[in-house]
Amino acid sequence: MKGGVPAALLAYGLWGLMPLYFRLMAPASALEVVAHRVVWSLVLLLAVLGASRQLAGLRHRLSAPLLARFALAALLVSINWVTYVWSVTHGHALDASLGYFLLPLVNVGLGVLVLGERLSRAEWIGVALAAAGVAWLGWASPRFPWVALVLAFSFGLYGLVKKRATLAAAEGMALETALIAVPALAVLVWLGTRGELAFGHVSRELDALLISTGLMTTVPLVAFAYAAQRLSMAALGMLQYISPSLQFALGVFVLHEPMEPRRLAGFITVWAGLVVFSAAALAKRRRSRPAPSLKA
Repeated sequence: MKGGVPAALLAYGLWGLMPLYFRLMAPASALEVVAHRVVWSLVLLLAVLGASRQLAGLRHRLSAPLLARFALAALLVSINWVTYVWSVTHGHALDASLGYFLLPLVNVGLGVLVLGERLSRAEWIGVALAAAGVAWLGWASPRFPWVALVLAFSFGLYGLVKKRATLAAAEGMALETALIAVPALAVLVWLGTRGELAFGHVSRELDALLISTGLMTTVPLVAFAYAAQRLSMAALGMLQYISPSLQFALGVFVLHEPMEPRRLAGFITVWAGLVVFSAAALAKRRRSRPAPSLKA
């Protein structure tokens, strides 16, 4: 548990602000942005691991089961990245927000069904309220929320895989990006041959932003991996509401996207569920702590 909550807050806070960041890269396609995220993240992680002399230890721990687990994690996070970048750069930011409101419910469900985690009655009430709010938001959406479903399930399963990881956060992230680095480079070459590569052809500012995706990708993902190994899936899931709440605020108050009363009602219901669940989880944690011993 130690350090898990601050790490989760850092990860979800940065992810909540990502729509503004990716909108600055509008000339680049979603595929190019994701490919740059992979390449520059790998460069940064290899530099960090090399400087800390952890690369040799990582090579000695590689095995077929470990590679299979992280290959699955890499596939899931790649699907999530492409879907998210496409959605926030093609007018589907609210669909992305709905997906990350749905994600905590997916995390809670995985925690209960796969990991055998147990919820109290009050926690179930909070989950039910949040689920009702998400269902209402899905119904109120003018189109089928496929973006939301892909984002929620891809990252929920990614979190489950990462929770069972046996590598440190930075090492695991380096292995994931290494496994998809070749396809990412192939995408950049393919875009270049088609004359659709923005990097090096639009502006130095855009080039700098694309390079910075390595840092902006690595920091929250490493923080998330650190938190996932220290928090329950239920706690991790409910903290995730920070990210879509920030996206909601950006959409309404900064990007000035329309917010109908029926959609607002769904968001309020989700927030009510978050409050109930968080209060119940905090009370349960306090009850589980051993009473301090009294010394004469």
